[in-house]
Amino acid sequence: MIMKGNFIYADNAATTRMSDSVLEAMLPYMQEHYGNASAVYRIGRDSHQAIEQARKRIAKVINAGPMDIYFTSCGTEADNWAVKGIARKLAEEGKKHIITSCIEHHAILHSCEALEKEGFDVTYLPVDEKGRITPEQVKDAIREDTALVSIMYANNEIGTIEPVAEIGQVCHDAGVLFHTDAVQTAGILPIDVKAQNIDMMSVSAHKFNGPKGVGFLYCKRNLHPQTFMDGGAQERGHRAGTENVAGIVGMAQALEDAKNARDEIAPKLAAMRDYIQSGLLEIPDSQVNGDQDHRLPGTLNMSFAKVDGQSLLFSLDLKGIAASSGSACASGSLDPSHVLLALGLPYELAHGSLRITVGRYNTMEEADQIIQAVKEVVADLRN
Repeated sequence: MIMKGNFIYADNAATTRMSDSVLEAMLPYMQEHYGNASAVYRIGRDSHQAIEQARKRIAKVINAGPMDIYFTSCGTEADNWAVKGIARKLAEEGKKHIITSCIEHHAILHSCEALEKEGFDVTYLPVDEKGRITPEQVKDAIREDTALVSIMYANNEIGTIEPVAEIGQVCHDAGVLFHTDAVQTAGILPIDVKAQNIDMMSVSAHKFNGPKGVGFLYCKRNLHPQTFMDGGAQERGHRAGTENVAGIVGMAQALEDAKNARDEIAPKLAAMRDYIQSGLLEIPDSQVNGDQDHRLPGTLNMSFAKVDGQSLLFSLDLKGIAASSGSACASGSLDPSHVLLALGLPYELAHGSLRITVGRYNTMEEADQIIQAVKEVVADLRN
């Protein structure tokens, strides 16, 4: 996708362009069928019906039941609800131990830190040099008072895919609930919550060409975290607030579209990613971060010695390329990525990282431009 000014967007792990089919599905619920879904009159009932139809469509994609789907404002909310809601509920039974990994999204890590202040005990499992967690690690960490295990399906920075089905089986064998953050995975990899032993799962629509501001939490039947928001009877009394009807409809459309196109798009993304990787590895003192055998098809994370990540990003931006770095410059932090440090990368390499994530609208022509631009920028920065 080449935009105004020959702009190339290569940060699809951050967000994606909404597809035409999603926008088309949403528009009627912005201007025509705009009723409040909680209202009893017809225009409200129409909105309610649209929500319930979307719930069924989403549930079918992940092999769940419609009543297992709870709509949220985003993946971060779903993560917070799952971790805090179940932890606080099971604390009443004396279970105040949580297991997660040290490379989770901050929505999980900060939720766990908040629970620690409430007296919960959290085990942060380390990862290997590729960013992988093993089922054996989880099994060894489970205790009698373990309430929940939360391990992400695929990492948002390096793309490493975790063995969620096997981890879920370990949890079930021990009678422990398993949650996975699938924000980077939904719409890209197949998901079957039953076959993969997933009890709870967080998803965000804008990661697979849907709208921002809407996501969902899957909760296995009869599993109810503590109510997330009080105020109304929406989401069967578990999450109050007027529903984002257009967003929910758009999310269902986007998820279905992604599933139907996955077999065609995933190989194209992987081929484009590998092409860019081969080109960038021609840069001296460069390396790929993460697991090259088990990673998302469109994700490439690389480090370049003697290069500052922020400078790399800003220089690429001047060339019309949007990418991201392991250094959290957007938040004003100069610290390198916690994920890359967890892999064992030296501080300097972690600070000189670049994440390129291609999506369905990127082209091989853009891949060539990305390679050329990165080569020029790295050379300029080193000089």
